[in-house]
Amino acid sequence: MSKLILSAQDHINISQAIREAEAGTAGEIYCVLARSSGSYVFPALALSSMALIIASLAVAIFLHIYWIDPSLMHFVGMQAVALIIIWALIWCVKPLRLWLVPAPYLYRHAHANALTQFMSRNIHTTPERTGLLLFISLEEHYATVIADVKINDKVGQEEWNAIVSALVDGARRDHVAEGFVRAIALAGALLARHVPKGENDPNSLPDRLVEL
Repeated sequence: MSKLILSAQDHINISQAIREAEAGTAGEIYCVLARSSGSYVFPALALSSMALIIASLAVAIFLHIYWIDPSLMHFVGMQAVALIIIWALIWCVKPLRLWLVPAPYLYRHAHANALTQFMSRNIHTTPERTGLLLFISLEEHYATVIADVKINDKVGQEEWNAIVSALVDGARRDHVAEGFVRAIALAGALLARHVPKGENDPNSLPDRLVEL
C-alpha cells in the first residue's frame, strides 16, 4: 500500500472542516486527493517515437546534402539504440513522461478521474442531489470542483473558480491540507447561501478525504 500523502492530523483537520462547513447547508462535501490520474507510458512512447522519426529524417537529409553516405545498417542500428534508450527512460522515469505529454492531455485524464470519483463515491446519489466533490491530482497539477445538479444550476463559474484557486494555491505551496481546509470553508459558505440546511437533512456522505 502506498504511503499516505497527508498526515493523520491533516485528515482529522479536513474532516472537521467538512463537518463545520456542512453545519449550515444541505450540501454534502467530499474530498479526493490523487497522486496521479494515469501512467502516461503509451502517450509518451508514441510522442517520443514520432520525434525520433522526425529527427532521423532531418539527419538523413543533412547527410544527403553533404554527400555523407553511412551504411544503412549503421543508420538503422543507431536509430534502434536511440529508441531503446528513450523507451527505457520513459518506462522508468515518470517525470519524463509528464514532461513529454502535453498539458491538455494530462488535464483531460485528471478530469476524467475526477468524474469517475464523483460517480464511484456515490456523490451523485444524495437524496437532495446536493453532493460536491473537491478534487486534486498532484502530478498533473490539476484541481477541480464537481457539483451535482441542484447546486450546479445555482452557482456561477466565478464562485467555483475561487474554490479551485484555494486548492491550487495550497498545492502550489506544498500545503495541500491547508488548501483543502480553505476550499472547504469557501464551499460551505457558498452552499449555505444556495442550499441552506433543512430540518431533516441527513449526512449522506462520509466527512473525510480519500487518497488515491
